[in-house]
Amino acid sequence: MKILLKIAFKIFLFIFLTVTTQIGGIIYLVSLFLSKKWKYHLQFKTLIIFIGLYLFSTLLVVPIIAPFFGREKIKHSEKIKPTNYITVLLNRNYVQPKLNELLNKTEKSLNGTNIEIHYLDANFPFINKFPLLPHLSHNDGKKIDISLIYETHNGTITNKQKSVSGYGAFENPKSNEFNQIQKCLTNGYFQYDYPKYVTFGKINEDLVFSVKGTKKLIENILKNQSLGKIFIEPHLKTRMNLTNSKIRYHGCRAVRHDDHIHLQLK
Repeated sequence: MKILLKIAFKIFLFIFLTVTTQIGGIIYLVSLFLSKKWKYHLQFKTLIIFIGLYLFSTLLVVPIIAPFFGREKIKHSEKIKPTNYITVLLNRNYVQPKLNELLNKTEKSLNGTNIEIHYLDANFPFINKFPLLPHLSHNDGKKIDISLIYETHNGTITNKQKSVSGYGAFENPKSNEFNQIQKCLTNGYFQYDYPKYVTFGKINEDLVFSVKGTKKLIENILKNQSLGKIFIEPHLKTRMNLTNSKIRYHGCRAVRHDDHIHLQLK
């Protein structure tokens, strides 16, 4: 029974690491192999080998190989940063070069403002159609999630977020706004507000959603000819008085988009 449990645990770990990082499962198998070959007794030997190999691969090897699959790391700059660096460590920060160009042009058009582009999940580095769970469509290098913009109660725009992960801190519909969230949940789409479980902690709860700042960010994204579409909840689109046809509703089969902005190339 113990042997079966060990095998089941290793299978689970392989699947979990593959689903969350794409390369972690393979590195785990290599770590098991090297741990058996390395006769030196050391506590947590497999774990140490795994961490070393994983960091070496993620930071040095994967960025070199990814361009052969048409993808590259998101290029960081003064205004383009990950909301949480765990995104980078999990290899969820890869895009097609055109998406890097879109981000760079948007950054330039935001010069003179204190608005920054803080990104969440983008894509894995390899293989089209390889799912980046829990997302339905982040599998071709063309998609990326961007954090909303917030401000203090005195109206000062800030680049802080309201959750550790960047997801799950919802800007709910007001009483006079159409409530698409409730409609989806009522119709049985139970997963629609699941990001509330992946905040990894609420922070800066005194911040408020910045209509002005988020609208400014979206308007500058819309200037890019390579943009295909933007997904955001209908009540936020209405609240920001945005009418561009590229801003669309994503449907109840996805998850709610009043904690982030989804954008993708044509």
